Amino acid sequence: MKKLKDILVQLSTKEIIGTTTLEINSVQFDSRKVAPNDLFVAQKGVTVDGHLFIDKAVSLGATVIVCEVFPEIFFPNITYIKVDDANSALAILAANYYNNPSLRLKLIGVTGTNGKTTIASLLFQLFKKAGFKVGLLSTVKVAVNDKEFEATHTTPDSITINSYLDTMLKEDVTYCFMEVSSHGIHQKRTHGLHFEGGIFSNLSHDHLDYHNSFAAYRDVKKSFFDMLPKSAFALVNIDDKNGSVMLQNTKATKRTYALKTIADFKGKVLEKRMSGSLLTVNGIEIWSKLIGTFNAYNLVAIAGTAELCGLEKLEILRLISELESVNGRFQYTISKTGITAIVDYAHTPDALKNVLETISDIKAEKEKVITVVGCGGDRDKTKRPKMAKIASQLSSQAIFTSDNPRTENAQTIIEEMEVGVSVENLSKTISIVDRKQAIKTACKFAESGDVVLIAGKGHENYQEINGKRSHFDDLEVVTECLMQLNK
Repeated sequence: MKKLKDILVQLSTKEIIGTTTLEINSVQFDSRKVAPNDLFVAQKGVTVDGHLFIDKAVSLGATVIVCEVFPEIFFPNITYIKVDDANSALAILAANYYNNPSLRLKLIGVTGTNGKTTIASLLFQLFKKAGFKVGLLSTVKVAVNDKEFEATHTTPDSITINSYLDTMLKEDVTYCFMEVSSHGIHQKRTHGLHFEGGIFSNLSHDHLDYHNSFAAYRDVKKSFFDMLPKSAFALVNIDDKNGSVMLQNTKATKRTYALKTIADFKGKVLEKRMSGSLLTVNGIEIWSKLIGTFNAYNLVAIAGTAELCGLEKLEILRLISELESVNGRFQYTISKTGITAIVDYAHTPDALKNVLETISDIKAEKEKVITVVGCGGDRDKTKRPKMAKIASQLSSQAIFTSDNPRTENAQTIIEEMEVGVSVENLSKTISIVDRKQAIKTACKFAESGDVVLIAGKGHENYQEINGKRSHFDDLEVVTECLMQLNK
């Protein structure tokens, strides 16, 4: 239990009706979870307005209501607090409720279109190998040292974030690495958190269904760096033209990394193989199990972050050589007949292009690349033709299929993808709505030495159709298909 007045610290309020000496059991924004003596925050969400559930929250025992608009009827013995922005208010209340855990550990945020999961997950691995107690908040999983929890969002809600950070502190965690999504920033889920550092990977076409324009998407990312304190560092990929934009107004110490241009942390790829990459970081040579130019960027970002956190340079590079690839990120298996199957989360045009170019760099000239790819439903429609165009251009054969159609018709999504295929590439594309059948077909097309790329879902172990999730794991399916072909 916490006194209400103690969790209102730093909260800008417009009006308070009632007492602030109440004891609060917990902070909630989902009325279904409200219990006696809880504080309920009424948020105006993307699809639902929490103000509609104030009465329900009171009926379930809420004694404090935080809202942007007061209800028409006030219940007795209830404290009502009006604020300008309920999202920001929730973040501050959640941080205060858990005694501001982000101030008591070192929280590093990673943002950008592609690479967030890889960078955060590999930093978690590296610092763990270096002997630190560490935490991870990512798309793939939430981890507290050796304990793992299922992740539901790239950036969870403010209550969940602070709850996990509090758990980490109880487990003596020193560093936490956290993916920071554009949705999370825009919805103020990271508001009120103290970051030790921020990393920017890159910016390309994604989430324009939510942000409406690329400029708005970029500016939301930039706002994360704008809010970093002077004591933090801001490490950006300066090869990306948006890297310098991220640094424009930040108070944090500015640092850069790159492969092409002059930077504080400069990498160079010397050799690419299916087994890994040989590269240099600031002139020091290192072998990594990770593959591709996009991963070289990730590794330089990791090396730079570790150095900014005080780790010794040669020790950092030694630890990088031990890092394992992240689940669903260029994860591959090779069949007995010599077919290589790669599963990757690439779900944006730029990510798909990077993966296919990487495969092209490391495969033999005569080996074919067969790509299975779809696009998610209820998401940015403008990237669908672009994804199909890239897949058809850079593959020997492209098979368009369902991803997570959600509430949309899978066939319609595929037809919107097909619009992007140029006339000269039509002959090497086919469409198979059923994802499992599409993967089976790709495996049947493949011969020894060929590469089958299954893109879009990566680590996800489900497929969502008409609002229902069913178990579906790309790596499991392709492994099974290849085993059946071996018989």
